[in-house]
Amino acid sequence: MILFVKLLLAHLLGDFIWQPGTWVAHKETKKHKSIYLYIHILLHGVLAAILAGEIRFIPYAVLISVTHGIIDLIKLNFQKKKNKRTWFVVDQIAHILVLIGIVLLYENKSLPYFWQDNLFWIFVTGILLLTKPTSIFIKTIISIWAPESKINNQDNSLVAAGNYIGILERLFVFGFILTNHFEAIGFLLAAKSIFRFGDLKEAKDRKLTEYVLIGTLISFGIAILAGLLVQMLLQLS
Repeated sequence: MILFVKLLLAHLLGDFIWQPGTWVAHKETKKHKSIYLYIHILLHGVLAAILAGEIRFIPYAVLISVTHGIIDLIKLNFQKKKNKRTWFVVDQIAHILVLIGIVLLYENKSLPYFWQDNLFWIFVTGILLLTKPTSIFIKTIISIWAPESKINNQDNSLVAAGNYIGILERLFVFGFILTNHFEAIGFLLAAKSIFRFGDLKEAKDRKLTEYVLIGTLISFGIAILAGLLVQMLLQLS
């Protein structure tokens, strides 16, 4: 379902890449009164229409825009600080289910079918998924275990360095899998362990070490699964 891949790409662009943190903060504060909420909703519809590339898809793009706004409003009004992670996951699952429903409705299909030929969209979506969207996902999931030294930024690391390191390592793993160099993944993990966990051991902060280890394993796991999935889809195409 190449249409689903395109719509997923539009969702990733609209929800993560082209949604600044200032927009998110303003929406959480103002909720339905936030102008950025409506810009965000419009952006999703426009991206879906452009990437679908068909005039007759425009009404479905409008439907995506409207349902996205409804889902976001529900999340904004019901999420609290203590259950923010849960609502993040529920919100993303709801958006994906809507996209699946739109694809089945548009293609007049009652059951999912195999992906059609379009290697470019599959490859680009796989890469984009492993950048900011995965970083936000991992940060949201493991934030509950963040040690005090991490919260207070006492680890003397570069600003956002961990985020960029995570993105780069996932892209390397993704590339290794697509080129069938699985042994290089072990080399990358070993190299990171020597540099990163050596410093953490010297710092004698066990909680921070465990926190980083959990994040690293989740990061590598997502990259491996994404690489294997894209490899399978490319073979089917």
